[in-house]
Amino acid sequence: MSMAAAVETQLPGDRISKRNFDKLARFIYDYSGIKMPPTKLTMLEGRLRRRLRATNHATFDDYCDFLFNEDGLAQETVYLIDVVTTNKTDFFREAKHFDYLQSVALPAIANSGVRTIRTWSSACSTGAEPYTMAMVLAEFAEGRNDVSCSVLATDLSTDVLQTARRGIYPEDLIAPVPRDLQRKYVLTAKQPGRREVRITPKLRSKIGFARMNLMDEKYAIGEPMHVIFCRNVLIYFDKQTQAGVLNRLCACLAKGGYMFIGHSESITGFDLPLKQVSNTVFQRI
Repeated sequence: MSMAAAVETQLPGDRISKRNFDKLARFIYDYSGIKMPPTKLTMLEGRLRRRLRATNHATFDDYCDFLFNEDGLAQETVYLIDVVTTNKTDFFREAKHFDYLQSVALPAIANSGVRTIRTWSSACSTGAEPYTMAMVLAEFAEGRNDVSCSVLATDLSTDVLQTARRGIYPEDLIAPVPRDLQRKYVLTAKQPGRREVRITPKLRSKIGFARMNLMDEKYAIGEPMHVIFCRNVLIYFDKQTQAGVLNRLCACLAKGGYMFIGHSESITGFDLPLKQVSNTVFQRI
């Protein structure tokens, strides 16, 4: 570490006080539903340092004064939430969900008479999940003239949505995508040595990206969805917040439609209009 770096990390007041941590944690929870226990103090400090630099504040106390005493939240909230959200994603993550979607859910929806299958990735992160969904949907609809498919992809973070819209990823991230699907839906870089890929324009055009906060009272998604993926986001919420999110999602799910949650998540104990049809897959009743 250079001397300059050492001095920078040891500035007076370069820690979040308990008072300011409590304020930040309360605001983050109220706005996003994300719990910020004291054990995450060091993580929050590390992530907020770039916001201190961006807003020209020398210490966390200065930054928090700006937020809470100078009406800084009006201009800073989106950026604050961007840095505290965790966005882990992979193509074909929890692959059995996509097997079920392809072999059971989509045929059942089409056989029920639905002609436009509406799907929603409600916490889409950098886009691997909705692009995986779009691949599965495109394969299902290929050669059929009786059905079309659409994907809505939403997230709270503007940073990840920007990445998702571009559809450019490190080459190794698409390793889980089957080779035949890579050939159809993934473009490799023309420049030698550039280890990046891009999702094809045709597949990107199938997805609508939008910012949405799952803490909102209602979700502006238009007509009911036939498939909703809400995976690996409920784990960041407490039970009360989980109940609210799940009830609002169910209100957006068409009867007979399917909801997918993460393999580490559960809806046990919640009074929801859902029946379990597979591991962490539920159907609206």
